[in-house]
Amino acid sequence: MASLAGKVAVVTGGGSGIGLATATRLAAAGASVAVVDLDGASAERVAGELDGLALQADVGRSDEWPSIVEAVTRRFGGIDLAHLNAGVTTGESDITKVTDEIYARATGVNVDGVFFGVRAVVPAMAARGGGSIVATASLAGLIGFSPDPVYCLTKHAVVGLVRSLGPQLGEQGIVINAVCPSIVDTPLIADMREVLESSGFPLIDVEAVSTVVVELLGGDASGEAMVIQAGREALPFRFARPPGPRAGGTVGQMPPKEFAAHDQA
Repeated sequence: MASLAGKVAVVTGGGSGIGLATATRLAAAGASVAVVDLDGASAERVAGELDGLALQADVGRSDEWPSIVEAVTRRFGGIDLAHLNAGVTTGESDITKVTDEIYARATGVNVDGVFFGVRAVVPAMAARGGGSIVATASLAGLIGFSPDPVYCLTKHAVVGLVRSLGPQLGEQGIVINAVCPSIVDTPLIADMREVLESSGFPLIDVEAVSTVVVELLGGDASGEAMVIQAGREALPFRFARPPGPRAGGTVGQMPPKEFAAHDQA
């Protein structure tokens, strides 16, 4: 793993849970850390402990990201690393009871927060010759998860975005990966912790996740979805190839790049 000393990192959802653990680990490795959180008091507390920068922001709003990048660049000179970690669950398994507000909140934080974050930090990283991005997805982004189907939807979206951006961002010296842990012991599961523990379900410690995040931020891999399970070594998920065409083409053949710019309407 490359040294992170002197690097500048942005961590969203950095006021608690996985984000807090990652921000702390990055600061210990010598990086300057900007802690972004909707809870401004939490961001201030963590940033104060790490001699970092606290930013109160709603990462699901595109209009807040220019200010985030500007503030980090003004304080530290640029951006090298980003852990796009902010996330929420819906707590609703019945799709007929998912209101517009519940749906918008989940997709806003979990999907928009990652997309807008990537779009905002890529130019800043490219200006410094490259960088590294890690998005927090979930094991629910690789499987079906009936207890929270909308959360599952959002995490599949994050995995798809990361896998799709790997080759494109590599041309700018930027790597991007996702971490896909099972259930992690964070404030998100506070109301269900007792039920999970009493059932014997193994919760993952935030430190185990932050370790993988920091390793990815300092590594060369890109486009990976790293599975994290309690008691197991993290490993990249191996996606099965879909069936190929029966006529013409080759196994794994993708459409030409020009297809992306084609108006199919």
